[in-house]
Amino acid sequence: MKNSRTRKNDTAAGRMSPGNHRVNVPHGKPATGSVLDKFPIVLDGGRTVIFISDKSKEAEIRLRYGMRGQ
Repeated sequence: MKNSRTRKNDTAAGRMSPGNHRVNVPHGKPATGSVLDKFPIVLDGGRTVIFISDKSKEAEIRLRYGMRGQ
């Protein structure tokens, strides 16, 4: 069975509009889970990697991760 739903105002002109292109997506959000402009924190001898945007919170993240199983 075909999907009979159509997008509202879906026209070729609308799809070709410059406002609908990926160029307008903000640089830091090209996809869900993007690690662009983030700092890696390697934990458990390389088994766990956490990406953070604020490098100054690295010590806090390490401490919270260390206390996590206690």
